[in-house]
Formats: sequence, structure tokens, C-alpha cells
Amino acid sequence: MNPLAIQRVRSKWAKTKVLLRSAEMHSYIPQTKRFSRETLHRMLQEYEMVYVKPVSGTYGNGVIRVERTGEQGSGYRFQHGTTERYGASFDSLFEALNSYAGRKGYIVQKGIHLLKHRGRRFDLRVMVQKNLRNQWETTGIIGKLGNPRKIVTNYNNGGTIWSFETLLSSHLSASEMSALQAKLKRLGVKIGKQLQTAYPGLKELGVDVAIDTKFHPWVLEVNTKPHPYIFNKLADKSMHRKVTRYAAAYGGIKRKKH
Repeated sequence: MNPLAIQRVRSKWAKTKVLLRSAEMHSYIPQTKRFSRETLHRMLQEYEMVYVKPVSGTYGNGVIRVERTGEQGSGYRFQHGTTERYGASFDSLFEALNSYAGRKGYIVQKGIHLLKHRGRRFDLRVMVQKNLRNQWETTGIIGKLGNPRKIVTNYNNGGTIWSFETLLSSHLSASEMSALQAKLKRLGVKIGKQLQTAYPGLKELGVDVAIDTKFHPWVLEVNTKPHPYIFNKLADKSMHRKVTRYAAAYGGIKRKKH
């Protein structure tokens, strides 16, 4: 198969809207709106922490974490990369943020307080692919441990790859981890089926999932061009073998010549 036949969808906003057409998905999608002064103000009042993201960004580039600070949330702080800035008023915050987000399309997403491992935030990458029977299958779940100086966990942005079991073992029992893993596998398949209703040419998805402090999964975003190489960072290569076998079958990567 020609790899160009695999559909890719860059817009986070477009993918979010398709997912929200499914009532079942609503409890897994943090509230997400187009960036505007009014939306930012309202969501900060409601959630106190939000993420401002470029609609078409990759590798966590351009993501900004915004928080209300001080007594009664009278001040504001935002972090972009390793740079932190403070604003005494919403007006000053918006003016500073607009220098980043006003140039191109951005969205505002409810902030999820991630679980931590050794004091560092982490989230999960759930790999979902068309299998050899052309059905959606969750083929891998891996952990991304964030750089302590940054707000994103992406490997390309200084994050490190860990196994699901290592990151969750200090939070959950073996049976609880198994139940969460099964839930994430089912969620991955549901996401594939739902996105396919609008984008029938999809073959592979990298779903970034945050687990909050109550162990509820939240879909932060869905990447339609996920890189399988991160699964090769684990000592156990079984997930990587499956991911690459499926990707080779539908043309996502080149087959090795023997």
C-alpha cells in the first residue's frame, strides 16, 4: 500500500469535534474551546489551570500552561517551554499570551493534574492500529515521563519513555493496573472507530492520555502520525514488534528487505 493513502489529520480542534459527536466520549475529553479572551477568562475562572495549545502543533511545541495564582486567584502565571511569566491582572496575562496565541489558531483545554513518578509528571501514549484483519486494535501502552523543567512529556521535548507498570505501580495494585490497562485498550478502539466515521483513511493513532489523581483517563490529543520508535525504548520489545509488524502491513513504515 502507498503510505500516502494513510489519512493524516493535523487539526486538534477538528479531531476533538469528531470525538465529541459520540456521547460515550464526553467523559474522556477535557473541555476544549477555541482560544479567545472570553473563553480563556471563563475557563480559568472555572478550572484555575488550563493548557493553551496550537491547533496544528506537534511534539508538544507551542503548548502553554496557564494558572491562577495568589489569594483568591488574583494573579496569573504561565509557562511556555522553560520560560515562566507572571501577570498581576487578567489583562496583562492575555496581552502576554496573545503574543504567542494570537498569531495562529490555538485552543484552550481544561488542565488535568497529572499523576507523578519521582516528582515528575507523566502521561501515557496509547497506540491504536488497524490490525491484519483491518480492525482497530490497541497494540501498545507506554509511559512518557516529563522533563522536570518543562510542562510537556513528549520524548522530542526532553521526556523519557517508561513502562506503564513502572509508572503506575506506586499508585495502583497489580489488579487495579490490569483493570486500567484493559479500560485504556477499549478506549483506544472506541477512539479509532469514532474518528473513522469522519476520516475513513486512518490506519494508526497515537492517543495521549492523562491519568488524573482519581485514576480517570483523559484524552489530551490524538496524533494520526504516531512514531513507533518510542516503543523500542523499552527493554521488553514485544510491543515494538507488534506495532511495527502492523505498520509494515498497512504501509506506515517500510518493510525490511531480507
